[in-house]
Amino acid sequence: MISVKMKKGSPITDKIFKFVAIGAATYVLAIIIMIVVNLTTGSAQIWQQEGISFLTGSDWNSVEGRESYGAAPYIMGTLVNAGIAMAISVPLSFGIAMFLSELAPKLLRTPLAMVIELLAAVPSVVYGLWGLLVFRLYIQNWIEVPLHNLFGDQSIIFAGTPFGLDIFTASVVLAIMIVPTIASISKEIMLAVPNSQREAAYMLGATKWEVFRIAVLPYSKSGLIGATILGLGRAVGETMAVTMLIGNATGAAAFPSSLFAPGQTLASIMANEFAEASQGGLHLAALVGVGLILFLMAFAINVVAHLLVARVVKSHEGAVLA
Repeated sequence: MISVKMKKGSPITDKIFKFVAIGAATYVLAIIIMIVVNLTTGSAQIWQQEGISFLTGSDWNSVEGRESYGAAPYIMGTLVNAGIAMAISVPLSFGIAMFLSELAPKLLRTPLAMVIELLAAVPSVVYGLWGLLVFRLYIQNWIEVPLHNLFGDQSIIFAGTPFGLDIFTASVVLAIMIVPTIASISKEIMLAVPNSQREAAYMLGATKWEVFRIAVLPYSKSGLIGATILGLGRAVGETMAVTMLIGNATGAAAFPSSLFAPGQTLASIMANEFAEASQGGLHLAALVGVGLILFLMAFAINVVAHLLVARVVKSHEGAVLA
């Protein structure tokens, strides 16, 4: 009797489900199209005046009558800042995920996982205030000053005055911010690997590291890549914490010439100057153009992520079939 009712009602429910799914997909697509259209039209003035030099130039002068804008220092600052943060956070995140999924006792796994997930929910402005008022002083006194005294201005990487408000401090705090995101997702991916894979490896006499390498890692590789790209997306688009710690240099001075030099990112330049830009002026068009560059950068990261995941899944399936 129940099966007959379900069978009679299934065409209607299928139509409702199809309608809702198509509506949700259309809504997301429409939002993306609206964002692209608004950013393109809003930045048309800067592209008409500066052209390709807006991408390659380094001058940033908002004085009326002498306005000139170039986003190259902020593009490089975004890439360097995100790259350093990922270099710090990815190994640490994978280590945390491996500990929680393979080594941690059950009594410790759950509370520690909850703490990590809570850290992922902390607002970025809180990280920024903590980094500005507390963490910056430790970075300056324990890392930057000793490295500068050891290498001095002879090393390009450690040149400049170690003040604590620079690319290095912003990158370290950004790494701390994205560790919980990557670690929590990676932990869930590793826990989703069937225990039969681990048991088979143990039966062959594998150690814990060998079990992780030959049983867990191959099955979770695509998910780990996705978690890494998700962290990279947050690192590229992070605004408040980076704005409070990176030093906010403008123009050619914002080029990341040293870890201890102040810089600027695409997101921070918008946060710093959007309130000062006059409506309909070239300054506002330049900031909207920076937003368009940031959007396209995030879009490219997601496309590359999907291609990498698809390639890893395809090669993994081929290895299993072989």
